[in-house]
Amino acid sequence: MSRMPFHLMITTPQQILIDRDDIVALRADDASGSFGLLPGHVDFLTVLSPSVVRWRCQAGHQGYCAVNSGVLSLVGHELRIACREGVTGDDLDALEARVHQTRDYQQDNIRQARVEHLRLHTQAVRQLVRYLRPGSETTLHEDGNNAP
Repeated sequence: MSRMPFHLMITTPQQILIDRDDIVALRADDASGSFGLLPGHVDFLTVLSPSVVRWRCQAGHQGYCAVNSGVLSLVGHELRIACREGVTGDDLDALEARVHQTRDYQQDNIRQARVEHLRLHTQAVRQLVRYLRPGSETTLHEDGNNAP
């Protein structure tokens, strides 16, 4: 395997966030945890968690990009990340705070969806019990409304 630097491209559906060919190290997170890639690594494919991707250029400069999930693929020295949303920046703390805020927002939405699902399920079961109760005169019309 060649030890030439990675060519890193990070894209969203709207734009190319990063396009550099001098990357000597990259760090990212997936479901198994944090991992690092160096030139010469075998081909690799993973789904990224919402996190901050970090890289180091040949000149020693550090770069950061907050991604909202995504797919990372490494083929040879071509390192590509396709993500729904991404924000580049030099302030690691600010980007990590943004990722945590996004993650909290997504978890809150999931909790709300579960509560709504449970509410609808409970309502459906109660209606079924009411309609199946012996001696029930309630019928359901084609329009979905109850009739006494």
